[in-house]
Formats: sequence, structure tokens, C-alpha cells
Amino acid sequence: MITIRRAVAADFDALWPILRDVFRAGTTYAVDPAISRDAAFAYWMQQPAATYVALLDDGVVGTYYLRTNQPGGGAHICNCGYIVAPAARGKGLAAQMCLHSQDQARAMGYLAMQFNFVLASNAGAVRLWHRLGFATIGTIPDAFRHPEQGFVAAYVMHKRLT
Repeated sequence: MITIRRAVAADFDALWPILRDVFRAGTTYAVDPAISRDAAFAYWMQQPAATYVALLDDGVVGTYYLRTNQPGGGAHICNCGYIVAPAARGKGLAAQMCLHSQDQARAMGYLAMQFNFVLASNAGAVRLWHRLGFATIGTIPDAFRHPEQGFVAAYVMHKRLT
């Protein structure tokens, strides 16, 4: 049974290895692979409107953040980022976190969710977001320099929450 709850600063000790390894791999997030622990803490824990952790019996196995996508006139649309620990992948955790994030976003007053930079090379995520009702509304050609695949496109994906 998975538990998803709001993250607290003390969770970062468990989150950092998961985040660090994903960021260092440089294959899914447009984050400096050499990001420091302090900068990652600010990016994942302080800058978002909310950050959540997903827990199984063996501890933290996933996380997501929820933030306002654009200020001012765009503040009714949120953005999220999700990461699942390698050992917990393939168990439906990303889908559960995405559904949870949509409920949290609605509770916070957001009317839609937009993913600004879903890499075309991340086929599993693209399939999942489509299955959960997100539409690809734009493509950015050659948006990301993938360490193995070279330049890959990024998608802008959107879903109304109302």
C-alpha cells in the first residue's frame, strides 16, 4: 500500500539520492547534472507550492512537486514534476502520484495542469500522461541534448482539471 503525503524538510535525506541519480543521469530532467544538494533542495522542496513523497514499507520511493506554471494571468495553471526510485518503477507509482497531484491541484484552486518539457525519448511517461488524459499541445524540436540519443524533442502536455 502506497502512502502519499506532503514532504517535510527531513524527507530530503531520503529524497536526495533519488533526485541526485536522476539529475546526474541527465536523461529526463532539464536540470544541471552537477546540481548541488543545496540547489536541489531549493529546486525540489522550497520553490514549489507543495512537494509530496510517496512511501512504501521500505521508505520513500517517489516524489513530486506542484508549482504555479506562470505568474499573474497564468497562475491558474500548475506544473508538476515526478520522480520514482528505480527499485519502485513499474508498480504504477507514477500514475498514483499524478492522480494525487491532480486532486491536490484542484484543492489548491488550479484549473489545469501543464507539463512544459516532457521528452519524446521518455516514451513511458508520454504514454502514461496520455492514458491519464493529458493532450500533447505542442512539440519543441531538438529541445534537449540527451547524453545517449543526441537532440530530442520535448512535448508540452496539458489537462483541464475542471
